[in-house]
Amino acid sequence: MRKRTEPVTLEHERCAASDSSSSGSAAAALDADCRLKQNLRLAGKGPAEPRSEADAGMKRALGRRKSLWFRLKKIILCVLGFYIAIPFLVKLCPGIQAKLIFLNFVRVPYFIDLKKPQDQGLNHTCNYYLQPEDDVTIGVWHTIPSIWWKNAQGKDQMWYEDALASNHPIILYLHGNAGTRGGDHRVELYKVLSSLGYHVVTFDYRGWGDSVGTPSERGMTYDALHVFDWIKARSGDNPVYIWGHSLGTGVATNLVRRLCERETPPDALILESPFTNIREEAKSHPFSVIYRYFPGFDWFFLDPITSSGIKFANDENVKHISCPLLILHAEDDPVVPFHLGKKLYNIAAPSRSFRDFKVQFVPFHSDLGYRHKYIYKSPELPRILREFLGKSEAERQH
Repeated sequence: MRKRTEPVTLEHERCAASDSSSSGSAAAALDADCRLKQNLRLAGKGPAEPRSEADAGMKRALGRRKSLWFRLKKIILCVLGFYIAIPFLVKLCPGIQAKLIFLNFVRVPYFIDLKKPQDQGLNHTCNYYLQPEDDVTIGVWHTIPSIWWKNAQGKDQMWYEDALASNHPIILYLHGNAGTRGGDHRVELYKVLSSLGYHVVTFDYRGWGDSVGTPSERGMTYDALHVFDWIKARSGDNPVYIWGHSLGTGVATNLVRRLCERETPPDALILESPFTNIREEAKSHPFSVIYRYFPGFDWFFLDPITSSGIKFANDENVKHISCPLLILHAEDDPVVPFHLGKKLYNIAAPSRSFRDFKVQFVPFHSDLGYRHKYIYKSPELPRILREFLGKSEAERQH
């Protein structure tokens, strides 16, 4: 019996040892597998972090783009709303259009003393103040022919007034909108005309410069009439010419039409950069470009001008003017288009009122660069004036 039990016992021991070794290897394998998975997870964390940072950066960029687009859309909507609101504002407040036409609140050059024309290089000029109506005072400059500049030093207003009766023609200059009688290009023209032997009398309409009053077409025309009569009362038989520039051409034709109707016409009318009427000029002005094709442009922008009593109808006035007419216009004029000056000439030339008088149109090529207010620079201007006004004087004497 002892012999049979020994082998059994040995066999059980071998099986136990075998089971123990197999379970140990399984545990080792399981432990290795766990470590492998853990290592893989740790290895996976490396590239995951940059990927999440890239995603966050992309989200921030998209957020900035959305914010920028929102701001841009907001600005566009504000500009569009402002663009649409302006026509209604102008229609409801016609006075805005009158301000934009006259621009009398724009005083350039700034900080000049209009009482001292000598500060602008006009040392042979006297400053006056006239009163066309109650509560209206206008500032006037009188520049004598440059050949008298030495004699003019230290002289008073009475001396200048008496000088108007000398044997020199007189030009009444009517300036355009904005600025004053001391504007740079205007002063340069006075100097040119003075050097050619003309007296130059100019003034600021009521509401311009240091002149007192409220601007209006009627008021501006009446101011010009008052100054013309003041000149005629002192000039004797000397010829008096009227020169209007830009908006001043509207004042000039209003004035000359009235003078012709009362049978006291000037000796000639000179229009520099003229238009046909204020509606056509407003429609052609560069300021109107952004609204020119706006639905109801005439109703919104042009009708308020008419309702304010502003017409400056040069095209109608020239049909009632009986005196020599000279039109000067630069082809590159950006403010009053050249074609409006040409159109005015085509209306005036065949008019019956001019059948006994010379009507001349002088264009200045765009290459010269005279634009809206630099025709005074033309070396041909003295010859043009001498020939035209010389013939006008011959016609007057005849």
